[in-house]
Amino acid sequence: MKSIFDLVGRMIIGLVSIFEAIDSIVFFDETKETLLAYNLDKSLNFLIVGSILLLLIGGILVLIGYNANIGAFLLILYWIPYILIVYSFWNDPADLQRVNMLNFMRMLAYVGGLAVIVANGGGKYSIKRLFHVLRLPS
Repeated sequence: MKSIFDLVGRMIIGLVSIFEAIDSIVFFDETKETLLAYNLDKSLNFLIVGSILLLLIGGILVLIGYNANIGAFLLILYWIPYILIVYSFWNDPADLQRVNMLNFMRMLAYVGGLAVIVANGGGKYSIKRLFHVLRLPS
């Protein structure tokens, strides 16, 4: 049962990350405007392309389970700064503080799930394990 939950959790996290990357690609100009709203105006294209690459590579690695721990670490590199910038509830007015604190905690739980993948790897149902079982070169 643990292996099934590992697989389902990895699939959800991987698909959410890939969706986030695709959304940033499709709405590239809106993503730029959002970054400008958070005073991130230096190297804007570099930040967006870098975050898309982290999300895509990390999401795919987590989804298929090939070096899932590396993929999860890449996603952590994206999500920690994102959470600290977007949900900085300590800088918000009182009416937004509670909502952003709750969102901050939710996203922190998401990063906790990524940390579990970093610690445990892809699990039983992963491409890397399939390579190992079939004795294919990885």
